[in-house]
Amino acid sequence: MLILAIDTALDNCAAAVLDTQAKSVIAQESLPMKRGHAEALMPLIARVVTKARVSYLDLDRIAVTTGPGSFTGLRVGISAARGIALAANKEIVGLTTLSAYVAPLVAEKSALPIVVAIDARHDNVYFQAIAGNGATLIRPGVVPIDETFRAARFGAVRIVGNAATMLADRWPPQMPTPSLVDAQPGPDISWVAWVGAATDPEKSPAKPFYLRAPDAKPKLDPLRADSTR
Repeated sequence: MLILAIDTALDNCAAAVLDTQAKSVIAQESLPMKRGHAEALMPLIARVVTKARVSYLDLDRIAVTTGPGSFTGLRVGISAARGIALAANKEIVGLTTLSAYVAPLVAEKSALPIVVAIDARHDNVYFQAIAGNGATLIRPGVVPIDETFRAARFGAVRIVGNAATMLADRWPPQMPTPSLVDAQPGPDISWVAWVGAATDPEKSPAKPFYLRAPDAKPKLDPLRADSTR
Protein backbone atom coordinates (compact mmCIF):
# COMPACT_ATOMS: atom_id res chain seq x y z
CA MET A 1 0.00 0.00 0.00
CA LEU A 2 1.25 3.49 -0.89
CA ILE A 3 0.36 6.17 1.68
CA LEU A 4 0.72 9.92 1.20
CA ALA A 5 1.04 11.52 4.65
CA ILE A 6 0.48 15.23 5.26
CA ASP A 7 1.09 17.29 8.40
CA THR A 8 0.54 21.03 8.85
CA ALA A 9 -0.89 20.97 12.37
CA LEU A 10 1.97 22.70 14.20
CA ASP A 11 5.29 24.32 13.27
CA ASN A 12 6.13 22.00 10.37
CA CYS A 13 4.89 21.67 6.83
CA ALA A 14 5.57 18.05 5.92
CA ALA A 15 4.68 15.24 3.56
CA ALA A 16 5.89 11.69 2.98
CA VAL A 17 5.16 8.68 0.81
CA LEU A 18 5.24 5.31 2.58
CA ASP A 19 5.44 1.97 0.77
CA THR A 20 4.11 -0.56 3.28
CA GLN A 21 5.08 -3.50 1.08
CA ALA A 22 8.71 -2.34 1.05
CA LYS A 23 8.36 -1.32 4.72
CA SER A 24 10.00 2.03 4.06
CA VAL A 25 9.30 5.70 3.54
CA ILE A 26 10.44 6.28 -0.04
CA ALA A 27 10.30 10.08 0.02
CA GLN A 28 9.70 12.78 2.61
CA GLU A 29 10.24 16.47 3.25
CA SER A 30 9.63 18.62 6.30
CA LEU A 31 9.99 22.39 6.48
CA PRO A 32 9.94 24.20 9.83
CA MET A 33 7.49 27.10 9.73
CA LYS A 34 5.01 28.87 11.96
CA ARG A 35 3.14 30.54 9.09
CA GLY A 36 2.83 30.13 5.36
CA HIS A 37 1.62 26.52 5.24
CA ALA A 38 -0.98 27.35 2.61
CA GLU A 39 1.62 28.63 0.16
CA ALA A 40 4.21 25.94 0.88
CA LEU A 41 2.18 22.74 1.12
CA MET A 42 1.12 21.89 -2.44
CA PRO A 43 4.60 22.51 -3.97
CA LEU A 44 6.09 20.43 -1.15
CA ILE A 45 3.68 17.55 -1.80
CA ALA A 46 4.47 17.71 -5.51
CA ARG A 47 8.20 17.44 -4.79
CA VAL A 48 7.69 14.47 -2.48
CA VAL A 49 5.47 12.60 -4.94
CA THR A 50 7.95 13.26 -7.76
CA LYS A 51 10.87 12.09 -5.62
CA ALA A 52 8.93 8.91 -4.76
CA ARG A 53 8.46 8.30 -8.50
CA VAL A 54 4.76 7.68 -8.15
CA SER A 55 1.67 9.48 -9.38
CA TYR A 56 -1.32 10.52 -7.33
CA LEU A 57 -3.28 7.73 -9.01
CA ASP A 58 -0.72 5.19 -7.72
CA LEU A 59 -1.52 6.11 -4.13
CA ASP A 60 -3.83 3.93 -2.06
CA ARG A 61 -4.55 6.25 0.84
CA ILE A 62 -4.07 9.81 2.06
CA ALA A 63 -3.31 10.31 5.77
CA VAL A 64 -3.47 13.71 7.44
CA THR A 65 -3.07 15.04 10.96
CA THR A 66 -6.32 16.50 12.31
CA GLY A 67 -5.12 18.27 15.46
CA PRO A 68 -5.04 19.57 18.01
CA GLY A 69 -2.83 22.35 16.72
CA SER A 70 -2.98 25.56 14.74
CA PHE A 71 -6.51 26.20 13.50
CA THR A 72 -5.23 27.68 10.24
CA GLY A 73 -2.62 24.97 9.72
CA LEU A 74 -5.14 22.19 10.30
CA ARG A 75 -7.53 23.59 7.73
CA VAL A 76 -4.72 23.83 5.16
CA GLY A 77 -3.60 20.21 5.60
CA ILE A 78 -7.08 18.70 5.78
CA SER A 79 -8.29 20.67 2.76
CA ALA A 80 -5.29 19.55 0.70
CA ALA A 81 -5.74 15.92 1.75
CA ARG A 82 -9.45 15.98 0.93
CA GLY A 83 -8.80 17.60 -2.43
CA ILE A 84 -6.20 15.03 -3.46
CA ALA A 85 -8.34 12.15 -2.23
CA LEU A 86 -11.35 13.43 -4.15
CA ALA A 87 -9.43 14.14 -7.36
CA ALA A 88 -7.61 10.79 -7.34
CA ASN A 89 -10.56 8.82 -5.92
CA LYS A 90 -8.54 7.54 -2.95
CA GLU A 91 -9.53 6.80 0.62
CA ILE A 92 -8.55 9.28 3.30
CA VAL A 93 -7.84 8.86 7.00
CA GLY A 94 -7.39 11.40 9.78
CA LEU A 95 -5.18 10.91 12.83
CA THR A 96 -4.62 13.14 15.81
CA THR A 97 -1.40 15.01 16.34
CA LEU A 98 -1.29 13.41 19.77
CA SER A 99 -1.29 9.87 18.33
CA ALA A 100 1.40 10.79 15.80
CA TYR A 101 3.63 12.15 18.57
CA VAL A 102 3.35 9.06 20.78
CA ALA A 103 3.59 6.43 18.03
CA PRO A 104 7.41 6.02 18.05
CA LEU A 105 7.43 5.69 21.85
CA VAL A 106 4.64 3.11 21.83
CA ALA A 107 6.61 1.19 19.19
CA GLU A 108 9.47 0.84 21.69
CA LYS A 109 7.17 -1.37 23.81
CA SER A 110 8.40 0.14 27.05
CA ALA A 111 6.37 -0.14 30.24
CA LEU A 112 6.88 3.55 30.97
CA PRO A 113 3.83 5.82 30.56
CA ILE A 114 3.82 8.62 28.00
CA VAL A 115 2.60 12.17 28.36
CA VAL A 116 2.05 14.13 25.16
CA ALA A 117 1.75 17.90 25.49
CA ILE A 118 1.16 20.50 22.78
CA ASP A 119 1.30 24.22 23.48
CA ALA A 120 -2.24 25.64 23.59
CA ARG A 121 -1.06 29.09 24.74
CA HIS A 122 -2.08 31.05 27.82
CA ASP A 123 -0.29 28.53 30.07
CA ASN A 124 -2.45 25.68 28.76
CA VAL A 125 -1.58 22.53 26.84
CA TYR A 126 -3.38 19.95 24.77
CA PHE A 127 -2.66 16.89 26.85
CA GLN A 128 -3.04 13.13 26.95
CA ALA A 129 -1.48 10.37 29.05
CA ILE A 130 -0.92 6.95 27.50
CA ALA A 131 0.41 3.65 28.82
CA GLY A 132 3.51 2.19 27.23
CA ASN A 133 1.33 -0.26 25.29
CA GLY A 134 -0.77 2.56 23.81
CA ALA A 135 -3.77 2.30 26.14
CA THR A 136 -5.28 5.61 27.24
CA LEU A 137 -4.61 6.58 30.86
CA ILE A 138 -5.97 10.14 30.71
CA ARG A 139 -8.19 11.17 27.83
CA PRO A 140 -7.24 14.09 25.53
CA GLY A 141 -8.13 17.55 26.74
CA VAL A 142 -6.90 21.12 27.05
CA VAL A 143 -5.73 21.85 30.60
CA PRO A 144 -3.50 24.24 32.57
CA ILE A 145 0.09 23.02 32.70
CA ASP A 146 -0.15 22.37 36.44
CA GLU A 147 -2.95 19.85 35.86
CA THR A 148 -0.68 17.66 33.74
CA PHE A 149 1.30 16.71 36.84
CA ARG A 150 -1.44 14.27 37.85
CA ALA A 151 0.10 11.92 35.30
CA ALA A 152 3.02 11.49 37.71
CA ARG A 153 0.93 8.96 39.64
CA PHE A 154 1.68 6.51 36.84
CA GLY A 155 5.44 6.72 37.49
CA ALA A 156 8.43 8.28 35.71
CA VAL A 157 6.69 9.45 32.56
CA ARG A 158 8.17 10.11 29.15
CA ILE A 159 7.08 13.53 27.84
CA VAL A 160 6.80 14.28 24.13
CA GLY A 161 5.38 17.22 22.20
CA ASN A 162 6.28 20.81 21.48
CA ALA A 163 5.38 21.72 25.09
CA ALA A 164 7.49 18.93 26.62
CA THR A 165 10.17 21.28 27.91
CA MET A 166 7.55 23.59 29.42
CA LEU A 167 6.22 20.69 31.47
CA ALA A 168 9.62 19.34 32.43
CA ASP A 169 10.83 22.74 33.66
CA ARG A 170 7.88 22.97 36.05
CA TRP A 171 7.66 19.32 37.04
CA PRO A 172 7.34 19.18 40.85
CA PRO A 173 10.58 17.96 42.46
CA GLN A 174 8.71 15.67 44.87
CA MET A 175 7.33 13.67 41.92
CA PRO A 176 9.23 11.06 39.87
CA THR A 177 11.54 12.82 37.41
CA PRO A 178 10.48 12.36 33.76
CA SER A 179 12.64 9.70 32.13
CA LEU A 180 12.51 11.40 28.71
CA VAL A 181 11.78 14.91 27.48
CA ASP A 182 11.37 15.10 23.68
CA ALA A 183 10.31 18.59 22.55
CA GLN A 184 9.89 18.04 18.80
CA PRO A 185 8.22 21.03 17.08
CA GLY A 186 5.94 18.58 15.28
CA PRO A 187 5.45 14.83 14.90
CA ASP A 188 7.78 12.84 12.67
CA ILE A 189 6.07 12.72 9.26
CA SER A 190 7.21 9.13 8.70
CA TRP A 191 5.23 8.11 11.79
CA VAL A 192 2.21 10.03 10.52
CA ALA A 193 2.41 7.75 7.48
CA TRP A 194 2.79 4.54 9.52
CA VAL A 195 -0.09 5.42 11.85
CA GLY A 196 -2.16 6.35 8.82
CA ALA A 197 -1.48 2.95 7.29
CA ALA A 198 -2.70 1.19 10.44
CA THR A 199 -5.80 3.34 10.99
CA ASP A 200 -9.30 2.40 9.86
CA PRO A 201 -10.66 5.18 7.58
CA GLU A 202 -14.23 4.30 8.60
CA LYS A 203 -13.45 5.11 12.23
CA SER A 204 -11.07 8.03 11.69
CA PRO A 205 -12.46 10.66 9.32
CA ALA A 206 -10.33 13.56 8.15
CA LYS A 207 -12.03 16.29 10.15
CA PRO A 208 -10.54 18.76 12.64
CA PHE A 209 -9.89 17.59 16.20
CA TYR A 210 -9.74 20.98 17.91
CA LEU A 211 -10.42 20.17 21.60
CA ARG A 212 -11.44 23.83 22.09
CA ALA A 213 -12.96 26.77 20.23
CA PRO A 214 -10.63 29.18 18.39
CA ASP A 215 -9.40 32.28 20.24
CA ALA A 216 -10.42 34.55 17.37
CA LYS A 217 -14.17 34.92 16.88
CA PRO A 218 -16.09 36.72 14.12
CA LYS A 219 -17.10 40.27 14.95
CA LEU A 220 -20.81 40.79 15.45
CA ASP A 221 -22.46 42.87 12.74
CA PRO A 222 -23.92 45.87 14.65
CA LEU A 223 -26.75 46.29 12.14
CA ARG A 224 -27.77 42.66 12.50
CA ALA A 225 -27.37 42.85 16.27
CA ASP A 226 -29.74 45.86 16.40
CA SER A 227 -32.31 44.06 14.31
CA THR A 228 -32.50 41.20 16.81
CA ARG A 229 -33.30 43.33 19.83
